[in-house]
Amino acid sequence: MPARRSLPARPAPAEPDPEPEPVPAGAALALVPPPAPRRCYVPVTQGPHGQSPRLCRTPHGPRTAVAFTTAEALRAALGTSQAWTVLSPAALRALVAPLGVTTLTLDPRLVLAAGNAHLAGGAA
Repeated sequence: MPARRSLPARPAPAEPDPEPEPVPAGAALALVPPPAPRRCYVPVTQGPHGQSPRLCRTPHGPRTAVAFTTAEALRAALGTSQAWTVLSPAALRALVAPLGVTTLTLDPRLVLAAGNAHLAGGAA
C-alpha cells in the first residue's frame, strides 16, 4: 500500500473585517479623482487650416490643454466671444500629444488672455 501524504492544515476561516472607525467631520480623506467627463467644451482658435485647441500655461510654465465640463463654465472663464467645440477627453489628448502637451486641465479657475499677465502678479 502506498504511503499517504499528509495534507497541509486548512487555514482557519478569516474573521470578518472589524467595523471601520468613524471619520471625524472635516478630516482629510484620500482624494479619488472624479470620473472624466464624456464630453468636454474646448476653447479653440481659428487658423488657416481650421480650428485648433487653445493651449494655456500652468502656473509652473508647462503648456496644458484646457477644457470645461459645461459651455456655461467656458463662457464664464473666457467670455461669450470665445469659439469652442465639443470633444472627448481622449480626442483632445490625441490632438495635443504631437505638440508635446501631456496635461489636460478641466475647469480652470483662472484663465488670463495674452498680455494680461500683470493681473496675476507676473510681468507684463
